[in-house]
Amino acid sequence: MTPPSSPLLRQRGTADGNRVAMVELFFDLVFVFAVTQLSHTLLEHLTLQGALRTLLLFLAVWWLWIFTSWVTNWLDPDRTPVRVMLFALMLGGLLLSSSIPQAFEERGLMFGAVFAAMQVGRTVFFAVAMRGHHRVLHENFVRIALWLMISGAFWVAGGLAEETTRVTLWVAAVAIEYFGPALYFYVPGMGRSSTVDWDVDGHHLAERCALFVIIALGESILVTGATFAGQIWTTPTVAAFVVAFLGSVAMWWIYFDTGAERASHRIAHSSDPGRQARLAYTYLHLLIIAGVIVCAVADELVLAHPGHFEGDGRAAMAAMIGGPMLYLLGVALFKWVCNERRGPPLSHCAGIVLLAALAPAALAHLLSPLALGTATTLILVIVAAWETIALRRA
Repeated sequence: MTPPSSPLLRQRGTADGNRVAMVELFFDLVFVFAVTQLSHTLLEHLTLQGALRTLLLFLAVWWLWIFTSWVTNWLDPDRTPVRVMLFALMLGGLLLSSSIPQAFEERGLMFGAVFAAMQVGRTVFFAVAMRGHHRVLHENFVRIALWLMISGAFWVAGGLAEETTRVTLWVAAVAIEYFGPALYFYVPGMGRSSTVDWDVDGHHLAERCALFVIIALGESILVTGATFAGQIWTTPTVAAFVVAFLGSVAMWWIYFDTGAERASHRIAHSSDPGRQARLAYTYLHLLIIAGVIVCAVADELVLAHPGHFEGDGRAAMAAMIGGPMLYLLGVALFKWVCNERRGPPLSHCAGIVLLAALAPAALAHLLSPLALGTATTLILVIVAAWETIALRRA
């Protein structure tokens, strides 16, 4: 086997080269905290403005994590320089996560500056490490670094600006970051990258994203357990606890029973894994993780008030119905892209329609929070059972 062109690159095609390293799992612990901060921030600001601002922060957190996963797909985390880089990112990630609740208040500069430093610093590290060793990867990451330097300027400027201007600048920063891969990081005079150049280890990247789904689901279970422990244990709260747990199990089943493994096999044997990794894992997993976070917020709302909605309840209803819808939509598109179906799974589409059908009854206050939570969980269980039975028969 030809050795890697740089001592920092993974040795592809070996068991050790394809595995997720322990230091990568250690790195992910920071994002358990980040996901918790995001769900609590959304719960405390459960309005349209609060949801949009939390979405903006979530897009940043996800982008930071997925870009690092792409980098460690190439770099060997067991090499000391790479480990040190990951530890530095962990420190930055803790600072970033700690600033999430006040990111649009007094800690805006902390969030913006740390995010920009992490994105640019990690990318420059990779570009420098590949110089003189791997021309294609070096040029790719020089392009990426230039894009991230531009977006980083917007992140820092937003952190220095007043509240309204901050939102505008950060939206521009997110747009630059998210359009970069779609435009192949085109740079005048340097051209653009191609998905063939993004020769990722499909199995490794699939496993990394599956682990992030576990992180999000684990945070949901932690929220459920912590909230339930602080409640008076009555019949409604116990029922809400069981419903929340079954909902988490159903979400796990929908993603992991067959979809994750089949998608991993597909990308591992793809002739252009970079293209599939960009769409299925970099972009579409956004919907999946967002759905889990919103479901965690919904579970906490039901546990706190199983018998009645606070106020008009519209925000809580939106979270309780919208969370499962986001999750099913994300998983449906993910399975459609990865399994080359003619369309998304029928079971998932039916689940989205059934969830939408709950909205009129919820808005008319015909369903209590516990009843609505039970209905959404039942729909998720139906989707999981439907797909499992259909695939077993096939």
